Amino acid sequence: MTVIRSGNEPATARSALRLRFWLGVWGLLWAAFGTAVFSLVGRPGWAAACGVLLLVVTVDLTMVLRHLHQGPHWQPGRDIPPYEPDRGGTGR
Repeated sequence: MTVIRSGNEPATARSALRLRFWLGVWGLLWAAFGTAVFSLVGRPGWAAACGVLLLVVTVDLTMVLRHLHQGPHWQPGRDIPPYEPDRGGTGR
């Protein structure tokens, strides 16, 4: 099987959004746990680092959920074929 690269893969790439969602939930739980524990044991630097991570994971989960709710363009099912590669046209 020959794979033809079109050069536009970053624009047409698909992400495993459901996997990203569950990994994000896992990260969110650990970051919240770390923030709470480090705050309780008096380690403000580590608590702040976990708090920043908590914020980053929350923003990522928000974007993942937004894309999941946008439908098959962002999270195609098994019955949706991959994007057609660019055949060298002018893009018009």
